Amino acid sequence: MSEVAKYGIRFLIIFLFQVLILKRVDINPEGSSYIHLMVYPLFIFILPIRTPKSLVVALGFILGLLVDMFYDSPGVHASALCFTAFIRSFVLRILESADGYTTSTVPSMKDFGISEFVIYSAILLGLHLLFYFSMEAFSFVYIGEIILRTIASFIVSIVLLILIQMIINR
Repeated sequence: MSEVAKYGIRFLIIFLFQVLILKRVDINPEGSSYIHLMVYPLFIFILPIRTPKSLVVALGFILGLLVDMFYDSPGVHASALCFTAFIRSFVLRILESADGYTTSTVPSMKDFGISEFVIYSAILLGLHLLFYFSMEAFSFVYIGEIILRTIASFIVSIVLLILIQMIINR
């Protein structure tokens, strides 16, 4: 199977899982809306390191826009995923070991190892969620609520994201 087909299938599966399953999961106690399950950024996280930054950002925009259509959130997911796609290369550069990455390295548990992948994913997911909730509120008046939503969503989403990655790389 070609690389394009493989990542096309991953794109579709992650997108459908997000909008058809996770959108319907309600784990917020007493009607609060602090926990949002978000695993769709995983697609951007696991693109090969050699993928051009412009392509990563374009794919982030497309995936975010598709998620926005199902969540009735005009551009919020798209902007957050574009931001995440843009900063991905900076995070990879910060976490890069002295040996560097090979051209075939894919940021996954298989290539990175569990601890490095968890750190990489946690940084990107945390920044993604912080940006997402900041754009959703569009005001720093709600900074306490933005941080609370980011933390609550991060805890649940990172666990789910790691489980998905473990299933993919078993």
